Amino acid sequence: MVMLSHYKNYNPSIHKSAFVAKDAVITGDVTIDEESSIWFKTVIRGDVAPTKIGKRVSIQDLCMLHQSPNNPLIVEDDVTVGHQVTLHSAIVRKNALVGMGSIILDGAEIGESAFVGAGSLVPPGKKVPPHTLVMGRPAKVVRKLTEDDYKEMERVRKSYVEKGHYYKTETDLGLDF
Repeated sequence: MVMLSHYKNYNPSIHKSAFVAKDAVITGDVTIDEESSIWFKTVIRGDVAPTKIGKRVSIQDLCMLHQSPNNPLIVEDDVTVGHQVTLHSAIVRKNALVGMGSIILDGAEIGESAFVGAGSLVPPGKKVPPHTLVMGRPAKVVRKLTEDDYKEMERVRKSYVEKGHYYKTETDLGLDF
């Protein structure tokens, strides 16, 4: 059962083309733009500051998104957020990929087309440069991205837009808006 709920005077705003799994929890000041997908068991609480999710973003299974006071969470267009990621009051720039199990903390900024390797910890205030691969705990730049990296990031991004469309139109596992 999906849980969409207000928090005080704020209600989630979800574009009609987005896929939201029925067992996701979304509360408060949360905006989800077109063709984005919010997958199974994900929690997005907009009860401290706004959360803005752009176009064609996938927030995969078991993710947790939250904020600190006066510090919104912003996920720009065409971002992939892997399974079981925690995003907390960070900025993820367009075309980035955050690998499975990563934790991105307050004030961190993931640069445009950056790739955060699975299981990484991006500490508060860390700026990940655009077009780089970062990995580790704490995350450190490993190298510049290659053409193969960009192709794989694009493949994943497109596959989740397609999966979102399929699950929204061909199954009863998502919400109807």
